[in-house]
Amino acid sequence: MEFNIWSFVLENLDASGGIGGYVSISIVGFALISFAAKKNLKNGLKPLKFKWTHSAIGALMGAIPGCGATIVVASLYKNKKISFGGLFAAFISTLGEGSFVLLGASSEAADISGNVKAYITITLFGLFVGFIFGFASDILKINPKNENLQKNNIDKSILFNEKNNRLGLLFEKICFYIILLMSIILAPGSIMALWGGGIDIISNLTYWVSIMLSATCVAYYLIIKFIYVDNDCSCDEDDDIMSTIKHAIRDVSLVVTYVFIGLFVANYIIDIIVGPETFDSWMSSSAYVVVLLASIIGVIPGCGGMITVAVAYITISNFPLAALIAAGIATSGDGIFPLIAENKKDGLIVSVAGLLIALIVGYLALVFNF
Repeated sequence: MEFNIWSFVLENLDASGGIGGYVSISIVGFALISFAAKKNLKNGLKPLKFKWTHSAIGALMGAIPGCGATIVVASLYKNKKISFGGLFAAFISTLGEGSFVLLGASSEAADISGNVKAYITITLFGLFVGFIFGFASDILKINPKNENLQKNNIDKSILFNEKNNRLGLLFEKICFYIILLMSIILAPGSIMALWGGGIDIISNLTYWVSIMLSATCVAYYLIIKFIYVDNDCSCDEDDDIMSTIKHAIRDVSLVVTYVFIGLFVANYIIDIIVGPETFDSWMSSSAYVVVLLASIIGVIPGCGGMITVAVAYITISNFPLAALIAAGIATSGDGIFPLIAENKKDGLIVSVAGLLIALIVGYLALVFNF
């Protein structure tokens, strides 16, 4: 069969846009919820009396879909309102933006109910493991030096204002409204897809809007990332609602970009290079290698690694759930960035320890047939 690169690209843009429709609703919704809770947590949370409460709160906040809660926990840790164990628990239990990939729906996600069950399973694993190891960290009094280096954020803000010209800001504003508009158009179909249905009357419109959403998100993410300075808002303390929505749209563009790249690479390898039957056979016989690779990919700072593994899970048959569990434990989401900005040592400890725990739990899950 002759390979048509144009059709292949359109198929993957459509698939990533289908997932992006639900992702955008979820990310913006959870961003607004996080915004509402953010100042209350920072200003109203008193020092916790019992050690176990730190890891319990950290694990619960980490389990909230998206990265907003882990960013809040990193801020609480910086202000010494939660322990290192609470921080560690949050980073172990979070799935970052990868959670929205599993909760979304598209033609690529054939078994939607199975993906939701997988999400629930790895969330429960993350909660339990996060609480246990977070509590153990506090019991063992693991408390790296928590330095407050706010100068990094000030310098970064100055650099942003100097390098981002009016054209760049105008481009960002246009993309923001285009992505928001297309997300609203896709919202009804995305919600219907959760029940395995669709809206036939607008199916053609949905197809092209999905493609446009993916293409716009990819262009927006790449230009912001590599041409204009990416003012990482995750460290800001005084965001307003409009700023929160803008940051959420940036997250949408990141997720959709990584979903598209993940789908494109996975489908090309499986369908064109290797062949579905050969690849399925390899996946079944190399589960231990897949767990290792998923853990290493998951520990990459940010949400890209976890998104990639989540895409592989919904796309590749026989992809082991144990590998998804390992990646979920290894990932720290975007919450790792403000932590690294404040103290690189803490960020390194969390990442390395998280990777080791992910490998242990992932291989145990594999042994017990997860």
